[in-house]
Amino acid sequence: MATLGTATAALGACAPGGEVPEERGQTAVYQGVSTILLDTDMVSFSVAMTGAKDRADVEAYGRCAAAQYALDQGFGFARQVRTIVTKKGRTWYGDAVYLISASLPEGLRTVDAEVALTECDELGIPAK
Repeated sequence: MATLGTATAALGACAPGGEVPEERGQTAVYQGVSTILLDTDMVSFSVAMTGAKDRADVEAYGRCAAAQYALDQGFGFARQVRTIVTKKGRTWYGDAVYLISASLPEGLRTVDAEVALTECDELGIPAK
């Protein structure tokens, strides 16, 4: 099971409006998630944010969105297929594709949706 990891631990506690204070005095602003169903079990999540430290913060945002979507659809797990992260100016963009499933899928980049959402909540990362 993959966890959000220590890369996002520096984000700290949740603040109002989807903003999370960072160690460097910047504020992470989560600008929303766009979801596209690619197949019955394959979903694309596009996320955008400012104030990310690095690509790991953007990947964590996509992982939180995938975990929430999996639970919303009655599934408990997801497996990351790929995530593409780009940055334009101060805005970071993530394009993540996940397979959702009822049972733990094979692979190295698996997500237990309930565990991931607990971590997302603790780190102040919104799932939508």
